[in-house]
Amino acid sequence: MIKDGDRILAGLMRRAAAGALAFWIVLLLGVQIARATELVPAVGWMRLKDNSESKSFASLALRSDLLPAVQAEVAAGYRSEDRFADQLHVKMWPVTASLWLTPIPVIYAGGGVGWYHTTLDYASNLPFADETREEFGVHLGGGFKVPVVPTAAVDLGGRYVMMRDQESHLIPQRFDPDFWVTTLGLAIRF
Repeated sequence: MIKDGDRILAGLMRRAAAGALAFWIVLLLGVQIARATELVPAVGWMRLKDNSESKSFASLALRSDLLPAVQAEVAAGYRSEDRFADQLHVKMWPVTASLWLTPIPVIYAGGGVGWYHTTLDYASNLPFADETREEFGVHLGGGFKVPVVPTAAVDLGGRYVMMRDQESHLIPQRFDPDFWVTTLGLAIRF
């Protein structure tokens, strides 16, 4: 009878030890993931695929390590541009999600998807009503981070955004909204 009790006690001890080990592993992973989260406010320049003029914009991203060499990012921003000799003012609020491969902690490359809330604001001398649409796009890009202090790094990134051709009431009626983006930000770890 005592041997059964010893066996039960030994089984309980093994389970308690395994549970304690699992608890500490999860706790340490959670601390590591929490330490790997970055807030990245940035300014940037965008250039349309078919235009050499650059426009500025602002964005805010949240990045977190998923795996040792993979980061996930969610970002939001605002940009505006004029087209067709200032007859059309385009305002865009992109919300994007990206996966970045980080083979070396200071370099990243990857891609993602985005939802682009876009307003077409026609000049007041035109007989067209303003329009707001939601468009879907994909992007590819990369960048690098230069550490300045243990909890912050200068982040320089770039991406190419691909979207479906869009239509306007102006001639030409169809235009390619694809654009290049270059950002300069500060990646703040917390």
